[in-house]
Amino acid sequence: MNANSALPKGGLYLITPDDTDSESFLVRVLAVLGNQVSVLQYRNKQANPLQMREQAKVLLERCRQLNIPLIINDDISLAKELAADGVHLGEHDGDVQTARSLLGPDAIIGVSCYDSLALAEKAAADGADYIAFGAMYASGTKPKARIANINLFSQAASLNLPMVAIGGITPDNAAQTLAAGADFLAVIGAVFDTTDPALQIEKFLHHF
Repeated sequence: MNANSALPKGGLYLITPDDTDSESFLVRVLAVLGNQVSVLQYRNKQANPLQMREQAKVLLERCRQLNIPLIINDDISLAKELAADGVHLGEHDGDVQTARSLLGPDAIIGVSCYDSLALAEKAAADGADYIAFGAMYASGTKPKARIANINLFSQAASLNLPMVAIGGITPDNAAQTLAAGADFLAVIGAVFDTTDPALQIEKFLHHF
């Protein structure tokens, strides 16, 4: 765990793209990490376990240099093995207490709460460090995801946890999402599926 990589107060929460080619994957991600990314989540659904381990190691080294927290998606064991900065948990990926016991008190533990205030309240009670709502808009990454009401951010404000908006976030809807109460904008395709990812990141940063 890197003691200097605490969770920032807000910003661009970049999620890595799916890519079967490790070299291509790393080139795409490393090229944009220096562009004021606040948090990086490692997620590659097309990688095998060996690729995941090696890709995450490379990203962790670079994130250490840039003082960017690296969050591992879904996989508590991989986060522990690499001493990553934290883990992001979906509804089938384990619970906050287990992650905390394995990763330690300084780990950043985030929880997907989808379209549910009740899940956010439970995550807060269990000791999560941040919560995520979404999909906020129609998402190409998860086209069948339930759409969350943007009012969830104001409803969950009393939990006093950083809140991440995920799903269909673009520069065009970034301002209204932040105005609704989101602290972080989580993006994948809106950056990596464009011809100029660095320029797209700049468009997002204008809203912060």
